[in-house]
Amino acid sequence: MAYDRNQPFNSLPLLPPPATIEDDVEILKKLVSASRALSTANGSILRLPNPYMLVNTIALQEAKASTAIENIFTTEDELYKAVSDTIKEDNANIATKEVLRYREALWGGYKLIDKKKVIDIDCITEIFRQVKNSSAGLRSPQSVITIKRGQSEFRSGEIIYTPPRGAGLIEKLMDNLLEYLNNDEKHPADPLLKMCFAHYQFEAIHPFQDGNGRTGRILNLLYLVNKGLLSQPTLYLSKYIITNKEDYYYKLGTVTQRGLWKEWVLYMLDAIENTSLLTEKLINEILTQMNATLEYGKTQLKWYNKEINEAIFSQPYLKPEVIGKLIERSSRTTLSKYMDDLVKSKILSPKKDSKEIYYLNDDLIRILQG
Repeated sequence: MAYDRNQPFNSLPLLPPPATIEDDVEILKKLVSASRALSTANGSILRLPNPYMLVNTIALQEAKASTAIENIFTTEDELYKAVSDTIKEDNANIATKEVLRYREALWGGYKLIDKKKVIDIDCITEIFRQVKNSSAGLRSPQSVITIKRGQSEFRSGEIIYTPPRGAGLIEKLMDNLLEYLNNDEKHPADPLLKMCFAHYQFEAIHPFQDGNGRTGRILNLLYLVNKGLLSQPTLYLSKYIITNKEDYYYKLGTVTQRGLWKEWVLYMLDAIENTSLLTEKLINEILTQMNATLEYGKTQLKWYNKEINEAIFSQPYLKPEVIGKLIERSSRTTLSKYMDDLVKSKILSPKKDSKEIYYLNDDLIRILQG
């Protein structure tokens, strides 16, 4: 039966896809290079002195890029101020709140999976709830959900996909998806291939009213962590997708309309490979700059040390309290002097926001925006 984008795709095939996809020579070659690049990037993540450093660096960039795919945009300045707590999240603009929620959902999901050691429906639902700041669950069977072209696109408002709909259908499809991901004995495919297949399936099921794209991209990273391919969910995957956004949606559509898995899998493996190379490059640049700043700081300031240096590279914008926690007898006067020393040494630069001054790590910002 021909696919009709105006009708619910209730005939969405269950996983796994045809076995011939896993044996395709071109896919196997790309799988080797993508796996090698991911392994190298993960090795670089493990070189970081503080395992949670990337919470406010690469993970933040991932959050920003992922929300931009959904046409939610925020400025670097607004975002970094919110993360540094210079402005409270409640006072942040809507786009910045969305990015911060993505980051919190990413790390909340990471902790859940680290505890459970398995990805289940409760975990996915909790990620969605954090992304959307909602208490909702799977969409109801009667909800008429359609995916339409954006307002800036040609033929805006046109329906391009109608996800499955019906009593018990979403639950059945999600059960199949989760069994495929978690049962490696029954489904022994390479984890990267399973991630590619599962990402399409999740987006096609469209299990929630909204926020499926962001939830699905978080799920990609958490699955890689769960399978031991990534030590932390800090792969900058969304940058590749937003750079190649048209291909992303086109190749999703070709699986739905014509069952063409190969080009979709090659696209996703290419995303993993390119993103891994980018992540490794970012980490190496951050580590190189950290070492240079540490050596320089020690020559300029008697009190400068490794702990101070790591705090300065923990996030692009800092409040003085971040440094104050590391300084003994840190009175306001002493802390003010230390911050002045950092500014005079050009390690940080001050920026006034209303009545408050926060401090920029210009070198880290340069690397992140490069």
